[in-house]
Amino acid sequence: MTFKKRLLAVAAPLLIGGMALALPMSASAHRGWIVPSATVLSGDVWVTFDAAISNELFYPDHNPMRLDGVSAWAPDGAVDKIQNGSTGKYRSTFDVALTKPGTWKIGSASQSVMASYTENGEVKRFRGSPEDFAKQVPAGAADLKTIKSFNRNEVYVTRDKPTTEVFKPTGKGLELSPITHPNDLVAGEAASFKFLLDGKPAADLEVTIAEGGSRYSPRPDLKVKTGADGVVKFTLPEAGMYWINATVRTGAMPGRGPGGPGGPGGGMGGQQGPAQPLAGDGYSASYTAVIEAQRP
Repeated sequence: MTFKKRLLAVAAPLLIGGMALALPMSASAHRGWIVPSATVLSGDVWVTFDAAISNELFYPDHNPMRLDGVSAWAPDGAVDKIQNGSTGKYRSTFDVALTKPGTWKIGSASQSVMASYTENGEVKRFRGSPEDFAKQVPAGAADLKTIKSFNRNEVYVTRDKPTTEVFKPTGKGLELSPITHPNDLVAGEAASFKFLLDGKPAADLEVTIAEGGSRYSPRPDLKVKTGADGVVKFTLPEAGMYWINATVRTGAMPGRGPGGPGGPGGGMGGQQGPAQPLAGDGYSASYTAVIEAQRP
């Protein structure tokens, strides 16, 4: 296909009501990822990383990932710093020196609280960290509603032999407790992961696995569910990088209507006006990682 024909092929759906192109893109839009230059190495080496939020995996085409919340956990559990961080228009890059043998975890874990309450007859809104919530929202506030969120975005890199210390559960949010080590995945071989939600098996959890490089060889996302024990079984069809994600949402969730982000009173860029109360209490937790399947 010539360049001109490709442009016409892209432009045509845009002319059909403007939604034809938006719908397929929205199905996989805005996926955050951290991709290492290698996942299994030997010796005292460095690894470089790309981090972005994109529409296509793993092509930086939307926004860079912020690096202020990204850390490196050494195989002994110690927190190490990322180095040579740089953020451009579409992606961030950084390096990690693998100074200790074993499996490293690189990524972010963020926790936030959205709340509404009544004070002196007026609805108040809050959004921030749990620490700021405890300081700024009065204890025993009237009509208090909260939506608590915990999000992880991780990648694992092993120097020499794989270890498991970095997978020790914290009991907060969605966490991976691998049965098959993430750095021991092989294309065509069955693998198993166990997911925990607040320290307990995450039963009936839908897990999405998407292959990288979809621009040139698009494949449908693989959807699998955990059993009662939180275990999910899968087989990666080809060698390469994969994006894996799972999300739990319960109770009230913020929307774009009154009181939600982007809506009147939501306080996040929506219509200006009196703050609106949240519809109820809610909770969300998400886990995202990039894993690599090696050649058989």
